[in-house]
Amino acid sequence: MTQYVYRFGGGVSDGGNGDKNLLGGKGANLDGMAGIGLPVPPGFTISTPVCALYYEEGETFPDSLKAEVATGVAHIEGITDKKFGDPADPLLVSVRSGARVSMPGMMDTVLNLGLNDQTVVGLAQVSGDDRFAWDSYRRFIQMYSDVVLGLDHGRFEEALEIAKEDNGFSLDTELTAGDWQKLVAEYKAIVVELWDGKPFPQDVHDQLWGAIGAVFGSWQSERAKVYRRLNDIPGDWGTAVNVQAMVFGNMGETSATGVAFTRDPAKGDNAYYGEFLINAQGEDVVAGIRTPQYLTRAAREAAGAKPASMEEAMPEVYAQLAEVFETLETHYRDMQDIEFTVERGKLWMLQTRSGKRTAKAALKIAVDMANEGLITQEEAILRVDPQALDQLLHPTLDPKAARDVLTKGLPASPGAASGTAVFDSDTAEKRAAAGDSVILVRVETSPEDIHGMHAARGILTARGGMTSHAAVVARGMGRPCVSGAGTLAIVAKEKLFRVGGREVREGDTITIDGTTGEVMFGAVPTVQPELSGDFGTLMEWADAKRRLKVRANAETPLDCRTAREFGAEGIGLCRTEHMFFEQSRITAVRQMILASDEKGRRAALDKLLPEQRSDFVEIFEVMAGLPCTIRLLDPPLHEFLPHEEAEFEEVAKAANIDVETLRRRAAELHEFNPMLGHRGCRLGVTYPEIYEMQARAIFEAAIEVAEKSGAAPIPEVMIPLVATRRELELMKIVVDKAAQAVFAEKGRTIEYLVGTMIELPRAALRAGDIAEVGEFFSFGTNDLTQTTLGVSRDDAARFLTTYVEKGIYARDPFVSLDVEGVGELISLAAERGRATRPEIKLGICGEHGGDPASIAFCEATKLDYVSASPYRVPIARLAAAQAALKA
Repeated sequence: MTQYVYRFGGGVSDGGNGDKNLLGGKGANLDGMAGIGLPVPPGFTISTPVCALYYEEGETFPDSLKAEVATGVAHIEGITDKKFGDPADPLLVSVRSGARVSMPGMMDTVLNLGLNDQTVVGLAQVSGDDRFAWDSYRRFIQMYSDVVLGLDHGRFEEALEIAKEDNGFSLDTELTAGDWQKLVAEYKAIVVELWDGKPFPQDVHDQLWGAIGAVFGSWQSERAKVYRRLNDIPGDWGTAVNVQAMVFGNMGETSATGVAFTRDPAKGDNAYYGEFLINAQGEDVVAGIRTPQYLTRAAREAAGAKPASMEEAMPEVYAQLAEVFETLETHYRDMQDIEFTVERGKLWMLQTRSGKRTAKAALKIAVDMANEGLITQEEAILRVDPQALDQLLHPTLDPKAARDVLTKGLPASPGAASGTAVFDSDTAEKRAAAGDSVILVRVETSPEDIHGMHAARGILTARGGMTSHAAVVARGMGRPCVSGAGTLAIVAKEKLFRVGGREVREGDTITIDGTTGEVMFGAVPTVQPELSGDFGTLMEWADAKRRLKVRANAETPLDCRTAREFGAEGIGLCRTEHMFFEQSRITAVRQMILASDEKGRRAALDKLLPEQRSDFVEIFEVMAGLPCTIRLLDPPLHEFLPHEEAEFEEVAKAANIDVETLRRRAAELHEFNPMLGHRGCRLGVTYPEIYEMQARAIFEAAIEVAEKSGAAPIPEVMIPLVATRRELELMKIVVDKAAQAVFAEKGRTIEYLVGTMIELPRAALRAGDIAEVGEFFSFGTNDLTQTTLGVSRDDAARFLTTYVEKGIYARDPFVSLDVEGVGELISLAAERGRATRPEIKLGICGEHGGDPASIAFCEATKLDYVSASPYRVPIARLAAAQAALKA
């Protein structure tokens, strides 16, 4: 019979090797901590396969699970010497999710399960603390009603706030046992009102199964789906469920709860980082309900805070915790994110996992750990998510710029952003989709805000600490975040906040600095990042391990300089059509298009030649000595003609023709499906003088730069949209003829290649024939994906999200290569091209060139290079190294 339940604690470890795929991350690490002798409350894990079965069987459980869960409960009872549902000395449990990868705040948790009208009395008697017992019961009713029964959480919060106001209290901890008992009665009445007249469940076993079902059910919640989509987590992985004996941080002044990291997750410093609350339960810290205290004295003093740190308030327990930190980091060989509880002076470990961190911290931690000998350089390379480097490659606030500081909060996630203030996630998403930069301003964020947080440039909250939901999720997303800005008075209904006598309304521009915690009015100028130190060290290690070369898609001198600074080893795609659209030359382009014969076209092209040559000189100067793939004109000619009626007269006058002639020519060039129309090499076949001019400009520029610098670039002339060998053959004749003419005129030759962009399925299938002429293939994965899937990239956004959610595609095929379809064509073309020309150079230059998963495919296919946008070059370098190490 298949085993579904795995026990841990009390010397028992059913999980054995701590398989995260089976037990989920939390279950595996609980089992692991118990296995190395750390104080872990006993419990059991319901494995991830049950989640899949739960949905396959219409949200029901396997028949054998009931008996296994009963055995798991008995295991906890035997170690704690308490009975589940015993009115005299009740066992209480927590029920938590635990997917194989961390999804902070995305799925549900229930604490204090096992309380009812009888067991709360027993808990009060055995603990000797009536206030603690009734506080725990009200927490349980509130959480269970929200998570399991699906009742309005706000109604319970409102009742709590009224209770505090009636007593003149500001903190939950000021309420007495009697106050909590009254609130429990109110909560139960709210349940009856909202739950179709049914009372709050009193049977503890019904409570347990309700919570287990709710945790499995939360795997398919909208927020979890959004998080999985944003983080490329497969929907069929499922979550485990962890049932564990409760330990209590809300049993008075000798009890506490906290969240900590063994190193600073924001900066990467080798210093303990965390927060705790005395007389509280875990959700008080992570949900930002109360502003927590610092873990260490040094952190408290640095912040100028007054409440005692844990190091000062609980020195003996803090010393135990520090020992646990060292044990866990040495055992798991990574920075750990830890949840702990102190129950009447005794430390309990509730969770450990590899902590989420900023890109800056990830780099520093990886490099430091390698230098400390804790991990190897290869492991350090594999530890850093290539996509996370994007956080480091963009500007930060100019330290010399004037700042109109409104207030200061906690520096929860580094980086800086300016944008218009918005006060709800739906508005953030809508305005961002319209092209606005927005800052999401909330009292505190919740998992339901995931879409707004992703859309926003930055996040600002009035409540919550450095380990609140807003902070953790923002760091994972690479968004700057300022949390706990307590002086902000946010009026969400009126879409404004007030601070220091000033008012900021929705639509006003604000700037946040997640490194300092400052909140400023207006936009603040930025400066470029310095890519040295740990970044430079890791990139040096990565470059030594990767096989794939990394080039850049660039067509301006600025793009080229940026790419070289980021380590590009040449240009993989220079789109020449962008040069044609510049104001100084668009008139000549239009004259060429409107010419009635070759002579007229050549006259216009003669005007464009020096402009094109100048373009290439600037590019080649930056890329001297490196290969530069120049794509000849690709888009259909009608794109260069006016589209608006008001432009026709202006263009006709500039071209010295009448308006009607211009309109007629525009109508002649109009295409119903221009992506598959008269473009690419088809233009060169029809009007070879266009490609002749471009080729001449390339070779004249290359020789000019070679003579100036002594380092000749290596032009790779790319013919676009080839489908047949003959097309490429005809265009190669044009290019070669231009090259020989220039070489004869200049008295100097340079190395060059002529090849093609493989972006049509036919070209991939006939690659063997095409390689007889072409000296390189560059796979244009944007158009190859469009033509293979029959999907327009411009229109696909309307339905591709649904396709990904339904598992038709694992990821958006325009973001990550469709390996089974497009990838198969690339593999086939590479194989057939090499069979004809073994030394043929192969690369990709679509947007996939900066996607780590696509780069892994390129490594497996043994392509020679990938080409990415300039800011994604470091991402590609690291991803290429990781792919080589994993190969």
